Amino acid sequence: MDEVDPAAYQPRLRWWSHLWRYALMVLISAVVWLSGVAQWQAKHAPLWFWADLAGGLVAFALITWRRRHPVAVAAATTVIAAFSYAAAGPAVLAVVSLATRRRWREIIGVGVLVAVQTVVVTLIDPTLGDDWRVVLALSVPMVVTMVAIGLYVGSRRELLHTLRERARVAEAEQASRVARARTAERARIAREMHDVLAHRISMVAMHAGALAYRTDLPPEEVRASSEVIRDHAHLALTDLREVLGILRADETDEDRPQPSWNDLPDLVSGARHAGMRIHLEDAVTALDPPERLGRTAYRVVQEALTNAHKHAPDTSVTVTLRGAPEDGVVVEVRNPLRVGSGHTPLPTSGLGLVGLAERAELVGGTLTHRVAGDEFVLTLALPWPA
Repeated sequence: MDEVDPAAYQPRLRWWSHLWRYALMVLISAVVWLSGVAQWQAKHAPLWFWADLAGGLVAFALITWRRRHPVAVAAATTVIAAFSYAAAGPAVLAVVSLATRRRWREIIGVGVLVAVQTVVVTLIDPTLGDDWRVVLALSVPMVVTMVAIGLYVGSRRELLHTLRERARVAEAEQASRVARARTAERARIAREMHDVLAHRISMVAMHAGALAYRTDLPPEEVRASSEVIRDHAHLALTDLREVLGILRADETDEDRPQPSWNDLPDLVSGARHAGMRIHLEDAVTALDPPERLGRTAYRVVQEALTNAHKHAPDTSVTVTLRGAPEDGVVVEVRNPLRVGSGHTPLPTSGLGLVGLAERAELVGGTLTHRVAGDEFVLTLALPWPA
C-alpha cells in the first residue's frame, strides 16, 4: 500500500488551535527558564540572559514554519534550546509535531540531536550540579513521551483522513452506480418502447400513407385500411399504457406477461392482416423451447417485420424457425431488397437492431444481418439451455 503523505491529513489549524499551542509553549518555557536559571543569568551572566531571551524569541518565530519544514524547524529549535532555556517550549512542540508525521528516520535523527543537546546543556550550564549521564537518563523518558504523543496524534489524524476519504469514495461510487443504473434503465425503457411501439406505429404509418397515395381505392378497401389503422393505433396505446405502468410501478420485465413462441403466429397473422405477404416455417414451437428464448425470438421477428414494412413494404417476407436442444435455435428472416419506391420512407432510429443484439447477448446468442444477393437476411442464433 502506498504511504500516505502526512501533509494530506494534517488539519488546518484555526485561531484557537494556534492560541492554546502558543500558551502551552510559553508555559513550558516559563517553567524551565524562570525556575531559577533566569535569576542566575541576570545576576552572574547578563549577556547569557539576553542571549537566552533572544534565542527563545527566534524559536517562537521558527515554530510557525514547523509544518512546511518539520525536520529543519525541529533541528533548529533543538540546537537553540542547547543554550536558551526560553526555547524549551518551541523545541518540545517541534519534536511532537515532527513525530505526528510518523517517519522513524526523521524521529530517530532528531531524537539523537535532542540527546546531544541534553549533554551540551549539562556541560555548559554552571547551575546544574548533576552528572550529564544522570540528566541524559532522566531526559530519555521525556523525549519518549513527546514522541509517543506525536505518534498518537498522527495516527488519529491519519485515521480520520482515511475515514473521510473512504466516505468520499463510497459516496462517489454510489453516485456512479446510481448514474449507471439510471443509464441502464433509460436504455431498457428506450429498447422496450422501440420493441413495443415501432411495429404498431409502422403499420399505422404504412396504411395511412397508402390511403393518402391511393385516392382511387374503392370504399371497401378504404374501410379495411381504416380498420387496420384503428386496430393498430388501439394496440399501440394499450402497449404504451403497459410500458408507462412499468415505469410508475417500478416493475421489471419479469413483472408483466412477456411474448413467447406461442405468440409468434399471432404476430405473423396481424402483419398479414395489415397487408404483408409472410411465409412462416416453424419447426421449433412443437419442441417446447424455453420461454426466455421465445421472448427474444419474438422481438427479433417483430423488428424484422417492422423493418420490412419500412424499407420493402411490397415484398414478401420469409420467417424460418429451426433448431433442436442439442443444436440451439436459429431464427432467420429474409425479404427481397426493394428497387425504387414511390412512397415517402418512414423515419428510422437505427437503434432497433442494436437493442436486439443486446437482447441476444443477454441470453448468450448472436444477431447478424447481411445482404445475400438481392435479399436482406437477419439471423438470430440462440443456445438451448440445458
